Amino acid sequence: MKNIFAYKLSVLLLLAFTLQSCFVAKNYDRPDLHEIDRLYRTDHVATDSALTAVLSWKELFTDPLLSEYIEEGLQNNLDIRIALQQIAAAESYMKQGKMGYLPSLDAQASMTHLELAPNSQFGSFFSGSIEQFELTGNLSWEADIWGKIRSNQRATQASYLQSMAAHQAVKTRLISQLASNYYLLLALDQQHKITEETIENRKKSLQTIQALKEAGNVTQVAVDQTAAQLYNAQALLIDIEKNIFRTENAFAILLGKPATHIDRSYLGNQTLTRDLNIGLPAHLLANRPDVLAAEFRLMNTFELTNVAKSSFYPSLTLTGTGGLQSLEFKEWFSSGSLFATLVGGITQPIFNKRRIRTQYEVAKAQQEESLLNFKKTLLTAGQEVSNALYEYEAETKKYEFRQNEVESLRKAELNSEILLNNGFGTYLDLLTARQNALNAELNTIDNKLQQLQAVVELYRALGGGWK
Repeated sequence: MKNIFAYKLSVLLLLAFTLQSCFVAKNYDRPDLHEIDRLYRTDHVATDSALTAVLSWKELFTDPLLSEYIEEGLQNNLDIRIALQQIAAAESYMKQGKMGYLPSLDAQASMTHLELAPNSQFGSFFSGSIEQFELTGNLSWEADIWGKIRSNQRATQASYLQSMAAHQAVKTRLISQLASNYYLLLALDQQHKITEETIENRKKSLQTIQALKEAGNVTQVAVDQTAAQLYNAQALLIDIEKNIFRTENAFAILLGKPATHIDRSYLGNQTLTRDLNIGLPAHLLANRPDVLAAEFRLMNTFELTNVAKSSFYPSLTLTGTGGLQSLEFKEWFSSGSLFATLVGGITQPIFNKRRIRTQYEVAKAQQEESLLNFKKTLLTAGQEVSNALYEYEAETKKYEFRQNEVESLRKAELNSEILLNNGFGTYLDLLTARQNALNAELNTIDNKLQQLQAVVELYRALGGGWK
């Protein structure tokens, strides 16, 4: 009898493993991306030098204070820590997915006391009560005939990789935010210094104009206009100080700590002279974390579509139950209390209120949505690279013109003051020259800031910072 049972069990197991090869779920293939060759709207040709995206942030940002802040931010930033918890959760799901091929096993111990009515069918035989002691183990295993378990395992792996890429994207964004805000603080410091010098110069000019008025060379209008320019510069200084205060607070949040003063160096010390090599558009598929995350999301939905499709086919399940069962406690663990049950069954869904078909249609729609998001993310990445590169090149070209503008306007301011003091010029010319010179100096600082931030943005757009 036992040999027959073993033979039937072997045949059933052999049937399960044979059917497992009947249908193989589709394998993921990256979709054709015809748009990738036209991602960059630039004539910038890739060279054989190291890609900017693969450079460590330590190589690009050499300011010691900035490097310390980036290290601190990577350790303490709250978004980074949230992303790490998301990775931990995805890793747990991935481990669960790997266990899909294994059977499930659970155990249960119970004691049942049943009071029977004396006049009932069984009450007269059991003196009105029954006690039963039971220790049971249940084993269940489903054969992966149609690749459902394998597809689910791949889906959890893709989800885990997506969370890893999302964490890398947070790191890249954090580094760029820290660098951009640090350079902004340096630029504001420089503008603050120039504005303070302007205020001191305008105070002296006000004294000079008052002296000229007393000498009868100018009118009270000139004095009032000079005072107005002084007040304008003083108000501008307050605006700059407000921006510094708010930027420092934002910077502290990126570091994961309360608002505080931020130590920093000088704008003139910042040099990002490394050649910028954007590489080929295809490099974004390997370097840009959000593009990687979008593709892993596509892989996840692709595999979940396989899982949904496999639900249309029959499932083969083996279920075993065994343990000890006795009506008396003293006989509970004796050999006569042993029992076992083995059930093998095939279940084919027939009518289930359209649940399976709905799941499959939703899975297909979500897969198509993921594909479109993947393409959109790639196109956005290309646009950001193009914008950042063009901005850097434009600001670099502007810088020389800005410097020439400042030099010319400072000369115009000096000459206007000399002419006015000697009675050959008008005070309106001097006022205009002073205001234009200040604006030009502030614009030059802003131009330098835009150069630095364009490099930072290009580095982020190419996917740099997480390696």
